[in-house]
Amino acid sequence: MEIGWMRNRRQRQVLISFVLLSMCGVGADLGPYSVVEETERGSFVANLGKDLGLGLTEMSRRGARIISQGRREHLQLKLQTGDLLTSEKLDREELCGSAEACVLHFQVLMESPLEIFQAELRVKDINDHSPVFSEREMILKIPENSPLGMAFPLNNALDLDVGSNNVQNYKISPNPHFQVLTHNRSDGRKYPELVLDKEVDREEEPEIALTLTALDGGSPPRSGTAQVRIEVVDVNDNAPEFGQPLYKAHIPESSTVGSLVATVSASDLDSGVNGKLVYSLFRPSEDTSKTLEVNPTTGEIRLRKPVDFETVRSYEVDIKATDGGGLSGKCTLYLQVVDVNDNAPEVTMSALTSPIPENSPEMVVAVFSVSDPDSGDNGKTVCSIQDGLPFLLKPSAKNFYTLVTKRALDREERAQYNITITVTDMGSPRLRTEHNITVLVSDVNDNAPDFTQTSYTLFIPENNSPALHIGSVSATDRDAGANAQVTYSLLQPQDPSLPLDSLVSINADNGHLFALRALDFEALQAFEFLVGATDRGSPALSSQALVRVQVLDANDNAPFLLYPLQNGSAPCTELVPRAAEPGYVVSKVVAVDSDSGQNAWLSYQLLKATEPGLFSVWAHNGEVRTARLLSERDAAKHRLLLLVKDNGEPPLSASVTLHVLLVDGFSQPYLPLPEVAAAEAQTDPLTVYLVIALASVSSLFLFSVLAFIAVRLCRRGRAGLVGGCSVPEGHFPGHLVDVSGTGTLSQSYQYEVCLKGGSGTSEFKFLKPILPNIQEQGFERNNGETPAFQKSFGF
Repeated sequence: MEIGWMRNRRQRQVLISFVLLSMCGVGADLGPYSVVEETERGSFVANLGKDLGLGLTEMSRRGARIISQGRREHLQLKLQTGDLLTSEKLDREELCGSAEACVLHFQVLMESPLEIFQAELRVKDINDHSPVFSEREMILKIPENSPLGMAFPLNNALDLDVGSNNVQNYKISPNPHFQVLTHNRSDGRKYPELVLDKEVDREEEPEIALTLTALDGGSPPRSGTAQVRIEVVDVNDNAPEFGQPLYKAHIPESSTVGSLVATVSASDLDSGVNGKLVYSLFRPSEDTSKTLEVNPTTGEIRLRKPVDFETVRSYEVDIKATDGGGLSGKCTLYLQVVDVNDNAPEVTMSALTSPIPENSPEMVVAVFSVSDPDSGDNGKTVCSIQDGLPFLLKPSAKNFYTLVTKRALDREERAQYNITITVTDMGSPRLRTEHNITVLVSDVNDNAPDFTQTSYTLFIPENNSPALHIGSVSATDRDAGANAQVTYSLLQPQDPSLPLDSLVSINADNGHLFALRALDFEALQAFEFLVGATDRGSPALSSQALVRVQVLDANDNAPFLLYPLQNGSAPCTELVPRAAEPGYVVSKVVAVDSDSGQNAWLSYQLLKATEPGLFSVWAHNGEVRTARLLSERDAAKHRLLLLVKDNGEPPLSASVTLHVLLVDGFSQPYLPLPEVAAAEAQTDPLTVYLVIALASVSSLFLFSVLAFIAVRLCRRGRAGLVGGCSVPEGHFPGHLVDVSGTGTLSQSYQYEVCLKGGSGTSEFKFLKPILPNIQEQGFERNNGETPAFQKSFGF
């Protein structure tokens, strides 16, 4: 890890240095330096520290290194001493071929601050090759009447060395007839000519054998030999002559094999065999003989292989025309190779930094160089990247570019960029190269967890089992890694008095919420609390969401009868006049259910009656009415069994027994007027009580009142016949009553009421509330009612 860190640090230093370079320019050139070829690896070339005027510590601190052209590293820099050393054994002929000067270009790069020094290394030639003749034996046919001083061209020897180490002169074995002269070509090569010093006579000596020796200028010199066999032929006194001594031609490097380069032509004044000419390349170099060929009959010169302007830009070769008598003439072909745009630009990446942290200001991402081996416009290049990316290319020194960010990057917006560096030359047609790099953006904890909802509403049934999963909250974090790992926790409830830690718990890893105990809808219908989500970044970021838990009602309460009372005391008897019309209100069954919603919707049903068909009950309000006209034949006493049932699943119910007495002539209100009610109550145990539930309901109602009536109707003076009515001491249990089907009442009260209207009506009057914890014996019945509690209700 430490090595990787140091490497990344070094790359960043290099990038920063290249940016500085683009502003401060390039340093001065170094050298030239030189080294002799075949020198062993690790040989000393120069001390760069001394040449740069830098101490050893400063060179190491500034990160000095060598950048070589091409893919091979010929040199290495030893930072401990500042010495420039060879990294391999150099072969001049392999590196530069037949070029006179062998120069390798390289750069010295200082990373911090950035400086680039251009330098060159010249590889010196040594005499490590001997001259070699392409033909081990040369045959010359010389007419016997050849004049003295006539020159006969010979094939030259080739030496891979250059300069003074190349072929310098030729010599011939001692003989009385010939001497050899050494001549220079325009390209610097030397070739021999055999010169006639004494006439030859075919009759005296038809064939002469000589040894031709080529000597180079090395110390000691190297040599190579070839045999020259001279055949003295009969008189042929006219040699071929070319129409022009020099032919110039141009050929594009894109020409295919077999393309016509030029056509040479010679003539011979002789006739017959002596006038028939044969064309051939004369003294071609090895590369030329592989590249060009001449038609021996027509003199057409064509390509044997493709030419490459970047490798060889021109060819110079002699063409020889030989007649049938052995005489020959020559001309020179100078062929220039024309550059075409056949090389695409090359991209060399020097440094690349990935990933880069988000939210960072302008940063250097990459440093690279561009080159094109073509010439002219074909070698000029333009560099670009695709549009729409937050990156910018900045040209630096000598075809170097830096890729920098335009702005701070956001990993959550985009975590990876695939950048295509496109380099196009200016040739025709234009060629281009694409280099793809991938830049990753590393995460910084800059995003807090985000809940999927700002608030959650969860529903479960009451009477749940402990540890029940009641729902989940979820938050996501746009960051990555530990910065995106979310932990959940419970915060304070909306109601500080709510014992949240005994109601719910949360799984810190996944946000699942669990009930810690069974919930009771009648005790707690809803509660709220906050949930926090915190990531694991440094520093940690957090957010919160509101959770509202709605406890769903279960049908766990049966209807509770308020009237008629079924407390084991003497039953109440309802008096009905025989003159009552059909639909006469006999009584009203009043019940409540502490559940809510449809679990508290009550319906009433007549299960059994002493005389079926005489009475009926309204299913929705519990009113018991006469079903037909009463007659003298109807029995006086009747007993009704009624059922009260809620609408829950499964439904719960309660039953009540109602006693009815048919009487004659009963037409006055069965209760005394209000002004005498209190006095009669003291002497008459027949008292009317009404217990009602008064509650505030949902937001649709500010205040709603429901009066549930318990009426015990006993006529005065017949108490012994009918019996008495009683009400349990204290207040009735509180009930939650749904008045209009829109909500559940939250409180209940008890009221004492009396019937206002005549028989057969259902209007009642509130007298006063019955306060809790006050015994019935302590009530004072008087006419001093509070007007606020006086109200009439119709059922």
